[in-house]
Amino acid sequence: MSTLRNKVQLIGNLGNDPEIINLETGKTLAKFTIATNESYTNTKGEKITDTQWHNIVAWGKTAQIIEKYVTKGKEVAIEGKLTSRSYDDKEGNKRYITEIVCNELLMLGK
Repeated sequence: MSTLRNKVQLIGNLGNDPEIINLETGKTLAKFTIATNESYTNTKGEKITDTQWHNIVAWGKTAQIIEKYVTKGKEVAIEGKLTSRSYDDKEGNKRYITEIVCNELLMLGK
């Protein structure tokens, strides 16, 4: 049961081409966003689509696969864990970000 404590599964479309970073240590990092859509009918009977954007990061072999095969607009299923971190921006302000660290990726569609 402990493996279910922090598990995220999403299906969505990439908003942009992944950003690939090759670190000095030899590790590869892929960063990208995916959009998920949820539709519902409001009280007036109108269909509303709510789009949520999710920050995704992937390391190692998963990042290398993303670099080769995944581009803007592609539909993917990802599985990973939710993480939060902070950093200082160029102006010295502390910023917070929530990301999903992807450990599995499935390419969907054509």
